[in-house]
Amino acid sequence: MGNCLNHASRVDSARSSQNTLGQTKTITKISSGTVPSTLTCSTASNITASSYSEKPASDALITPRTEGEILASSNLKDFTFNELRNATRNFRPDSLLGEGGFGYVYKGWIDEQTLAASKPGVGRIVAVKKLKPEGFQGHKEWLTEVDYLGRLRHPNLVKLIGYCSEGDDRLLVYEFMPRGSLENHLFRRSAEPLSWTIRIKVAVGAARGLSFLHDSESQVIYRDVKASNILLDSEFNAKLSDFGLAKAGPTGDRTHVTTQVMGTQGYAAPEYIATGRLTARADVYSFGVVLLELLSGRRAFDKNKVGIEQNLVDWAKPYLGDKRRLFRIMDTKLEGQYPKKGAYTIANLASQCISHEAKQRPRMREVLASLQSLQDVKDGPKLLQVEPREIPMKLPARYQPSIQMPATATDDALPLPFPKPTTPVR
Repeated sequence: MGNCLNHASRVDSARSSQNTLGQTKTITKISSGTVPSTLTCSTASNITASSYSEKPASDALITPRTEGEILASSNLKDFTFNELRNATRNFRPDSLLGEGGFGYVYKGWIDEQTLAASKPGVGRIVAVKKLKPEGFQGHKEWLTEVDYLGRLRHPNLVKLIGYCSEGDDRLLVYEFMPRGSLENHLFRRSAEPLSWTIRIKVAVGAARGLSFLHDSESQVIYRDVKASNILLDSEFNAKLSDFGLAKAGPTGDRTHVTTQVMGTQGYAAPEYIATGRLTARADVYSFGVVLLELLSGRRAFDKNKVGIEQNLVDWAKPYLGDKRRLFRIMDTKLEGQYPKKGAYTIANLASQCISHEAKQRPRMREVLASLQSLQDVKDGPKLLQVEPREIPMKLPARYQPSIQMPATATDDALPLPFPKPTTPVR
């Protein structure tokens, strides 16, 4: 979940917060000016900046509704706090699935029919997200998630079952995703490496979810595409989770919505960071970064690396269009077991998605079509055999617990100031 930081053209203060392993993250000063291709920040964190000008209500995709209207119109169960306390065995530590900037995620049990709390091992497993009780922004994103997931239904969107709003307590109840997040499978030392076939399957599922959002009659811009928000079921079907930053797309003759800059270091589109102008192409950029993570096994932003290698886009870009050198960025955990042609197709697709010019990026429906064509190609035996790199890839030493539901454990929401545009946003 994101926190806000209001600032003028120059930011004279820094903030820090605790990540899930108790390490302090600090945001450094940023002066106004042009935005570099690699953002300067002391950590791979969620980024926010003050809004330049919010659209009036008439410009919004959906007329803003009150909290009461949102809760009343959703097809969700309204849980009491006691029900969720019983479902999670009083939020016991051994029920904890993960921890993020928003709070904690617990494993719980509810009755299949009545959805009432049940004993451990009886009924249906759910994941219960319990938000930290401080801050308006957390509540705002909680309500946004209830609003969107209370109305949207798709096989590649995580299912929200219910919510709790009682006093200062804000909780969300989701379907349980037994294989956790894509982030865990790609970056945890103990994780079994994902095969090439599984990586393509995950990419197709995530692309299908985004395409559904972008092509809906009422367009939704997800705004938080990243490996930790792509959850996997028992069959490795991918589902998008955590809709706290979702935004209604432009309507009428509008080409964009102007909003507060929020996202995650390494994933956010450059034009959105620079101007606050948001379009669905920003999601395409972020998805392109996820494709690079699937190819390389590297994080979008890794402060443990040096120089250009900290930012995955900057490091990988020179290799994406070169068939002979592409193997240099491929994940060594694949051990060469991937089709050369398929890898180059993904690299070329990722290159298009992360184009600096938003208009040059493909639409998600086009991205999905390209990925689906790879699933149909039976070129598995034509594998590219490569020698191990001379210098083994070093992975970060910090890892979160296995998270089964949306928990941005390594991407805590932190503010990162960015310059305002030099011309007024219309």
